[in-house]
Amino acid sequence: MPTGDMKLIPITLSLLLSSCALRGAVPTDPGPTHARWSAGFSELQVSHPPFQTVHANWKDRRQVPYVYLEIRGIQADREAMIPILQHELEEQGLVADGPPFCLFYDIPDVPPTESSNSRVCMPVHREVKTLAPLEFGVLPSTTVAYGLASGVSSDVRKAWTGIFDYVERQNWVPNGPLREIYLVVPGTDSNPADLLSEVQVPVRSAH
Repeated sequence: MPTGDMKLIPITLSLLLSSCALRGAVPTDPGPTHARWSAGFSELQVSHPPFQTVHANWKDRRQVPYVYLEIRGIQADREAMIPILQHELEEQGLVADGPPFCLFYDIPDVPPTESSNSRVCMPVHREVKTLAPLEFGVLPSTTVAYGLASGVSSDVRKAWTGIFDYVERQNWVPNGPLREIYLVVPGTDSNPADLLSEVQVPVRSAH
């Protein structure tokens, strides 16, 4: 390698490290517990049951292509569908591009309680062809209000109200399906205290 190129290596490494630092250096509500899997290098404090205080902020979400299983019925066990979804991905030779998530499609302008129309999803790198029962969709890039919550999904849904309160304080309104991302995937032997989810609400101005 030429001597001139060797001299550039320390400079290049320094620039790369500076870039990485800048991507993660926007703490909004720092605290002792932080997400380790959250997209966007979030430093938002995790909210815990019983969710008397819910920490929330906003960010711009990139476009997300995904495959999914359509779910109907308020009694559906969505977490139990995640292994089925993962199995279908393997059978069809598809590769996940992040943690699984659920989309809730009930009335987007009021805080939901339990949705009768939802999807269990897995992000993928790009548009893909799927075979039944899998289908393909794309979440558009948009601004989202979000929070990080610990506990099982039935507890996490108690945190939704706090996210919607934050949306209202910003003079925004929901603008799409609520997204619940399982940063730690639920399992039959999971310790509820170890489970972590990110809740996203797409938003737009109320005016």
